[in-house]
Amino acid sequence: MAKKAKKETPLMKQYNAIKVKYPDALLLFRVGDFYETFGQDAVKASKILDIILTKRGAGSETEIELAGFPHHSLNTYLPKLVKAGERVAICDQLEDPKQTKTIVKRGVTELVTPGVALNDDILHSKTNNFLAAVFFGVKAVGVSFLDVSTGEFFLSQGNEEYVDKLLQNFRPSEVLVSKPNRQKFAAAFGHDFHTFYIDDWVLQDDYANETLLKHFNIKSLKGFGIDDLYEGIVAAGAVLHYLGETQHHKLQHITSIQRLTKGEHVWMDRFTIKNLELYQSTNQNAVTLIDVIDKTISPMGGRLLKRWLALPLVNLSSINQRHDVVEYVIKDTVTLQKFQHQLKQIGDIERLISKVATAKITPREVVQLKNALEAIVPIKAIALQTKNKALQLIGEQLDDCEVLRERIKATLNEDAPVNILKGHTISSDFSAELKDLRELSASGKDYLNQMLERESERTGITSLKIASNNVFGYYIEVRHTHKDKVPEDWIRKQTLVSAERYITEELKEYETKILGAEERILAIEQQLFAELVKWIGEYIKPVQKNSALIAQLDCLTGFAQLAIQNNYTRPFLTEGHELDIKNGRHPVIEKQLPPGEPYIANDLYLDREQEQIIMITGPNMSGKSAILRQTALIVLLAQMGSFVPAEVATIGLTDKIFTRVGASDNISMGESTFMVEMNETALILNNISERSLVLLDEIGRGTSTYDGISIAWAISEYLHEHPSRAKTLFATHYHELNEMSETFDRIKNFNVSVKELKDNVLFLRKLVEGGSEHSFGIHVAKMAGMPQQVIHRANKILKQLEKSHSSEELTDKVKTLNNEMQLSFFNLDDPLLEQIKEEIVNIDIDTLTPVEALMKLNEIKRMLLKKKRA
Repeated sequence: MAKKAKKETPLMKQYNAIKVKYPDALLLFRVGDFYETFGQDAVKASKILDIILTKRGAGSETEIELAGFPHHSLNTYLPKLVKAGERVAICDQLEDPKQTKTIVKRGVTELVTPGVALNDDILHSKTNNFLAAVFFGVKAVGVSFLDVSTGEFFLSQGNEEYVDKLLQNFRPSEVLVSKPNRQKFAAAFGHDFHTFYIDDWVLQDDYANETLLKHFNIKSLKGFGIDDLYEGIVAAGAVLHYLGETQHHKLQHITSIQRLTKGEHVWMDRFTIKNLELYQSTNQNAVTLIDVIDKTISPMGGRLLKRWLALPLVNLSSINQRHDVVEYVIKDTVTLQKFQHQLKQIGDIERLISKVATAKITPREVVQLKNALEAIVPIKAIALQTKNKALQLIGEQLDDCEVLRERIKATLNEDAPVNILKGHTISSDFSAELKDLRELSASGKDYLNQMLERESERTGITSLKIASNNVFGYYIEVRHTHKDKVPEDWIRKQTLVSAERYITEELKEYETKILGAEERILAIEQQLFAELVKWIGEYIKPVQKNSALIAQLDCLTGFAQLAIQNNYTRPFLTEGHELDIKNGRHPVIEKQLPPGEPYIANDLYLDREQEQIIMITGPNMSGKSAILRQTALIVLLAQMGSFVPAEVATIGLTDKIFTRVGASDNISMGESTFMVEMNETALILNNISERSLVLLDEIGRGTSTYDGISIAWAISEYLHEHPSRAKTLFATHYHELNEMSETFDRIKNFNVSVKELKDNVLFLRKLVEGGSEHSFGIHVAKMAGMPQQVIHRANKILKQLEKSHSSEELTDKVKTLNNEMQLSFFNLDDPLLEQIKEEIVNIDIDTLTPVEALMKLNEIKRMLLKKKRA
């Protein structure tokens, strides 16, 4: 028997008709003073918000789950739903319930998603909230990023590795992908992103092009310099389309779109970004680099600093320009303090002007916008007075927006409320009508009292009463005992059991003035405020430009403050290839040390001619990883425009930083630690350039010792022989690798020194020339609190192993690679010829790259030269 269909009330019929249009969203349905959720939405909302789940029409045919909250609590509950990853459709009443006798019209006024939010309670002031779109094209992958709360819009395209890097850098809150590419996206970029799958037709080039041209009201994208980014344009079009789908149509603050060009910034892959802990750490409560270096004051500065960290520069003059500003304000601390004082007054003008465009700005926020623009006036003057060209240019470009400031000042009261409905928003001096109405409203009671007194005296009726109702407005009420004293000019309106009600010409006249004065005041205030907000919309571009300039100034003065507080020095950037750091320090670790404990600074030198690869040996916990990371962080800080934690630093421009640090298991995806390690290392070896900095930590430890040493040796050899001669730091506990320096002239041995005491070992954390002999692993176990019994047993086993299977044997086996070819070169069964033959036979010509061919040739040449010398 077919299941009987549920009966629908008119309200639920309306709800279901709206819900069917937003199947993927949680629908907040306004009913009177509440936002209600129904059915599965109610079940979900009750769990996320911890509110009571009840039933509507319990026990009847129309029974359905229900959960709701008061409409004025929307800003409390909405962020919780969005942060839980929900897309929330806000359905409001589109008419006054008093004005209709049928069911109130309702419709979705906004769709809030993790990547599309304008609510201050959802957004973080110093973090962008990017919505991204990824498009898999035939030749490249397109990507775009848009923060609807600030109007910043970027696009780019490239291979999957490049797009992956951008996704890691921009860390979007939501990524749009076409439905057919669901699996492809997960395979390429993992499962860490909150994704939303859109119809494939949205990602079409003609539709995307048309969407962008229409939005910017232009004929060609050439003006933005993006017309050649075919795949990027498709992604950008998808982002704008999605904003329309989520009921965001007021987007005049999105005034431009910027291309991100591959090669203009230091390349860092996802592993490097993660390993260096730039923004976040896998350890809870860990301090990251951004935590240490962020001395910005404004929200715009904080957001820009993250972008500078994500995209360090490779252009020498641009880097030096930033360093010049930082150096100037460090020397002129009075100017620095003046800038900082004014920056504190500014607030988030970037998001305020976006609220103007979306018509979501409050009266109080408009006053804040005016105050922020007033704080920019002295900044402009200070910048123009400096003797630094970059600061003077900022001063010249800042717009004092005088007309805008004066108009806001003239229109709004300085203490304007958050909510326009609270009244007292518009200045009385701005509108004569408003002034009269306010005076009338204020004096209304006095006027009625005077009239009552006058009429009582005239008629002799002491019990007269003036009141009003919705039927015929103001009236004079006379008890029946006095009705014979009522003057002829009064007009009777209503007879009650014990009294009569009258009106007079004077009362009617007054009523037309006073009745609805409050409503009229409110209507005028709303109208004038709406006109003001629309007029401010003409100033979106200049305010956005001011915001961008203030953000730059904030970052640069923040760098100066950082350098003063933490004793950083100016690095010398060159077009050369050397990396020379004197007394370098790790910017994060030095801030974590107990009070009074000095950070052990270290020197480091790398170049492509003499000292290309440094093998760093030393026990665990001795500080090898810290030296690797601090080298990368010093280079990063220098190229983003900051001073660095070192006594002196000379840095040849670096275009790529690769790190393979620590074991980052990916077991959830079915890959072992070793497999992940090899994948990451392969990515490095296939992408190195002559300006790359490569940092390898404990490569090969995820497998057996023999395998590990073999792989580590082969990787080091590859890096040494590769034409790029990339500068490399290789931290390892395989002391056997120290032997490489005998064969490879650009490999140097260093170790992190330790001091052996009778029963202990003291880590000196100083990098010194020469290889290390021991690993001190048992000492580390002892320091970690391992039971004494385990420590004794480990020592015994170690001694037995050292006797029976010395590491010298292992080293001899590796060195045999270079020594086994000492027989006569003319002997036909010479093992060297056999080996060369085997090498050539096993080459797969079809898959061999030009670089690998050169490497192979070089390897054979080395074998022959060694034979010749022998």
